[in-house]
Amino acid sequence: MSSGEVAGRGGGPERVRIRVEGIVQGVGFRPYVHALARRLALSGWVGNDGRGVFIEAEGAAEDVARFQRELPGQAPPLAVIDRISVTAIPVLGERCARGFGIVPSRDGGRRTLVSPDVATCADCLAELFDPSCRRYRHPFVNCTNCGPRYTIVRDVPYDRVATTMASFPMCRACAAEYGDPGDRRFHAQPVCCPRCGPVLRLLDGRGGEVAGDPVAGAVAVLRSGGVVAVKGLGGYHLAVDATDAAAVAVLRSRKRREDKPFAVVVADVAAARRLCVVGGEAERLLVSPARPIVVLPRRADAAAGCPAVVEEVTPGEGRLGVMLPYTPVHHLLAAELARPYVLTSGNVSDEPIVHRDGEAVERLGAMVEAFLVHDREIHARAEDSVVVVAGGREIPVRRSRGYAPLPVRLARPARRAVLACGAELKSTFCLVRGERAFLSPHVGDLESYETLRSFVEGIAHFRRLFGVDPRVVAHDPHPEYLSSKYALDLEGVDLVAVQHHHAHIASCLAEAGEVGPVIGVAFDGTGFGADGTLWGGEVLVADLEGFTRVAHLGAVPMPGGAAAVRQPWRMAAAYLDAAFAGSAPEGLAVRERNAGLWDRVVAVARSGVGSPLTSSAGRLFDAVAAIVGVRDGVTFEGQAAAGLERWSDPAEEGAYAARVEAGRALVIRGDDLVRAVVADVLDGVDGAVVSARFHNGLAAAAVAACALVREGAGPSGAGSGLGTVALSGGVFQNGLLLSRVVGGLEERGFRVLTHHRVPPNDGGISLGQAAVAAAWDAAGPR
Repeated sequence: MSSGEVAGRGGGPERVRIRVEGIVQGVGFRPYVHALARRLALSGWVGNDGRGVFIEAEGAAEDVARFQRELPGQAPPLAVIDRISVTAIPVLGERCARGFGIVPSRDGGRRTLVSPDVATCADCLAELFDPSCRRYRHPFVNCTNCGPRYTIVRDVPYDRVATTMASFPMCRACAAEYGDPGDRRFHAQPVCCPRCGPVLRLLDGRGGEVAGDPVAGAVAVLRSGGVVAVKGLGGYHLAVDATDAAAVAVLRSRKRREDKPFAVVVADVAAARRLCVVGGEAERLLVSPARPIVVLPRRADAAAGCPAVVEEVTPGEGRLGVMLPYTPVHHLLAAELARPYVLTSGNVSDEPIVHRDGEAVERLGAMVEAFLVHDREIHARAEDSVVVVAGGREIPVRRSRGYAPLPVRLARPARRAVLACGAELKSTFCLVRGERAFLSPHVGDLESYETLRSFVEGIAHFRRLFGVDPRVVAHDPHPEYLSSKYALDLEGVDLVAVQHHHAHIASCLAEAGEVGPVIGVAFDGTGFGADGTLWGGEVLVADLEGFTRVAHLGAVPMPGGAAAVRQPWRMAAAYLDAAFAGSAPEGLAVRERNAGLWDRVVAVARSGVGSPLTSSAGRLFDAVAAIVGVRDGVTFEGQAAAGLERWSDPAEEGAYAARVEAGRALVIRGDDLVRAVVADVLDGVDGAVVSARFHNGLAAAAVAACALVREGAGPSGAGSGLGTVALSGGVFQNGLLLSRVVGGLEERGFRVLTHHRVPPNDGGISLGQAAVAAAWDAAGPR
C-alpha cells in the first residue's frame, strides 16, 4: 500500500495512549499527528502538556499499528523526538466515533522541551516580499516552521498565553489560520499580521519617535554613517554600514571595542561567496535554521562585484564572521541597504546583551543615532551563536541563539537534579534532570554586576521552564570565580567541586554520549590546578568520576599574573629566560621592543612574587606569538594565538621537536619549541614558516605524549591500553592545531573525540561539571 492511500480496516479495533517527548511543541507536531490520524481514519485526540505531546488513537488494529510506525518517520522538520511510549487501553467504540481532534493543553508537569529560536523560513520570506500578500513587509511574519521560541516563552506548555505574544489578540484572519489544522500557522504561537501584531518603530537616540517608514529611516541613518540599535530576537544589536570605515571606527570607540572583530550580515549565500571562501559545511551552517555567525576566510578579491567590507571591521584578520538574516527585520534591512552591515551585541564590551526596552535607551542611547524597535517583549536574552569550520568540522565557539536550550543527553543520568555553575569566562550554566542536560545560552564573562545578574536571572528562568529544583550543585574549585561564589552561597544542596580541565574532558565525553575512560588532552588558557598552580596544557586519564594527570607542558612563571595575559611579551620573557637558562640570545626584536621593562619582568618571573607557575598551552602560544612578531599586547582573549594561527603556512610540513620526559607525570618540553622558534627567527626564516613549524611541533608532542600514556609510561601505568583520546579546551578552536593533532592521533590508531555541539572553550565547562556531578550522584547516597 502506498503512503498516500487510506489503510484497510482489517483486524479488530484497538486503542492506544501515546506519549511523545522531545521538541514537539511549537513546531507543527499536533497538526502533523492530526493529519496522519485522519488519513488512517482513526478516532481520538492529540494535545500538549508540560511533558510534551499526548495522543489517544483508536481504529482497526492494522491502522493503529501503521500510525505508530509512521509517527516518528515523517515528523515536521523542527521536531526532535526523544522518546515515544505506547500503552494499550480499553476501546471506547461508539463513544469515540466523532473522528480525531486537537484538544486544549493540559498541565502535566514541566518535562517538555523548548525549541530554540528559528530563522525565517522560505515560505514566510516569500510572503515578506510579495506585494499581493497581506503580510507584505510585515516585520514579524512567522509560522510553525520559524520565528521566535525560547526568547519569548515564559512558561510551559508552550501556548500563546505563556509567551510574550499574550498581549497581542489575534485578528479574525490570523485566528482562522491559528485554528486550522491544515494551515502551516496552526497554533504558531507568535502568529500575527500588520493588523494585530507588534509594531515596528524608529526612535532617535533620546527615545523620541521618528515619523515615516521605520526600515527606510533606519537605512537612511546607516547610509549617513550613523549607528542604529536594532531590537532582534534575543536582545538589541548595534548596526553600521560595513563598507564605511569612519562609521565602523565610531562604533568601535563608542562600544569600547578596540580590535575584536565584528560580524557582518549579508543578504544571501551568493553575497557571502563574494566576500569569503565558503565551503560545503560552511554553507550548510549559514543557511541552517540556527543561522549562526560563521567565521570564514576572506577572499583576496572580495571587492570585485560587491561593496567591500572595510578592514576596520576585522582589523588585522584574514577571516570574517558572516551570517545571513534570521528575522524579517534583518531581511528588510539587507534588501533596502543592499550592502553588508555590521551587527554586534548591543552592550559595552564584556557586558551582557541588552534586551529590555527601558535599559536599551538608558544604556545604549549615547552610542546610537537611532533605535529600530518593536513592542514584543524579549523574555530571555540570547546572543548570536558563533561557529568555525576546520578540516570540514564544525567547531562551536559560542552556543546561544538557534541552539540553546536544546539538551544534551547524558550517558549516565543524574539521580537528583543538578545545577552546574560553569567558569568565569564565556560563562554558561547547566541544569540536569535525569538524562537531559540543559545548557544555557552564552552569558558572558562573569566580571561585572550586570553579567552576574544575567547569570542569576537565567538560572531562575531555566529552573522554572524545565521544572528543575537542583539538589546537587557543581562548581569550579577556583575560589575567586563569581560562579563558584554563587554556588558556595546556596543552602540545602550538595556541592561538588570539579577541576577545570577534568570538566573540559567531561564536556567532550558528555556530548559524545560516553563515560570514558579516555586519554584527555585539555589545552586552554589557565585553570586552577589540583596542585595549586595554573594548569592549561594537560593530558589526563579521565572518566566522568575522576582523573589522573599523566602529562603536561613544563611550567613557567607568569610574570605579573593577569598582566601576562594582556601582554604576551611578558610570557616571551619568561619562556626565553627558562629556555636559555637566564641567558636569552641578543638580537630578538621582542626584547628590543620592550627593552624598558624587560629586565624588570624577568626579575619578577625569577622571584616568584606575583608570578604563578603555569603549564598553559595558551600562554605558550602567547610567548611564541610575541617572539615571532605577531603582537606584544592584546585587547581580547586569544588574540595573539589567533594571529599566530592565521600567520601560519598550512603547506609547511616541518615540525620543531619537543621532548616528552618522564617524571611524576610526563613533561612536554615547551622550552624546546621556544628554542627552535628563536633559532629560526634569528636565521631570518619567514614568520609563516616558523608559526607552522611550531603548530606542527606542539601537535606532534601532544600525539607522542598520548602514545606514551597508552604504552603505560604515565604515573602508575594509568592509561595503559586506552585507545580513545578526547580533545578539549579553547586552544582547540585553532583549526590548524586541531587538524594536526587529530591526524597524528588517527595515524597512531587512536579514536578521537572532538567538540561539535558545545564549545571546546569555557562555554562548555558547565556541561562537563554537570556530567561529573551526575555521575557522582548516580553512585548513590553520600
